[in-house]
Amino acid sequence: MLDISMISLIEPVRIIIGAGDQCWPGWIPSNKEELDLLQPKDWEISFKSRLVDAFLCEHVWEHLSEADGRTAARLCYKWLKPGGYLRCAVPDANFPNTVYQNIAQIGGPGPKKHPAADHKIVYDYKLFADVFAQAGFDIDLIEYCDEQGRFHYHQWSPSLGPIYRSLLLDHRNQGANIEFVSLIIDARKPA
Repeated sequence: MLDISMISLIEPVRIIIGAGDQCWPGWIPSNKEELDLLQPKDWEISFKSRLVDAFLCEHVWEHLSEADGRTAARLCYKWLKPGGYLRCAVPDANFPNTVYQNIAQIGGPGPKKHPAADHKIVYDYKLFADVFAQAGFDIDLIEYCDEQGRFHYHQWSPSLGPIYRSLLLDHRNQGANIEFVSLIIDARKPA
């Protein structure tokens, strides 16, 4: 579980879900061992009655089935303050890059130890937005590719939640070519 004593001292409460090695200033990292997206008891123990200002989640939802992703979206909604948000990124099913799609595919590209080996779904922007809209969120698409593979980018601020695998921050996107992006949404709980 997350250390609630630490959370109670911090304002605003901003949690990275499935942080892995990510550590961003002003954000509390968590991993499945501390906060399992699918276990309501983990949320209750971690937050008690304290609601969260923001969640940040980069390349986690593709490791859940669609049904589990919908359950996780509802739990995030429940534990967010009104006006709070979840910035969430996943691999983009419409990004037109064969190497990228080989990595992002269900089951991943090869060895079981590869981080993508347990991908259960590859989202396009419509399905991903629906997962969160059905949970009650208002959705802003930040970065995504449409059905023709055209990349769409809407100005966003890393200070509200940095996504490394993005046009803005990923080192592979230097120069004229876009080499690695994510489907990124902001899901906001109505005030």
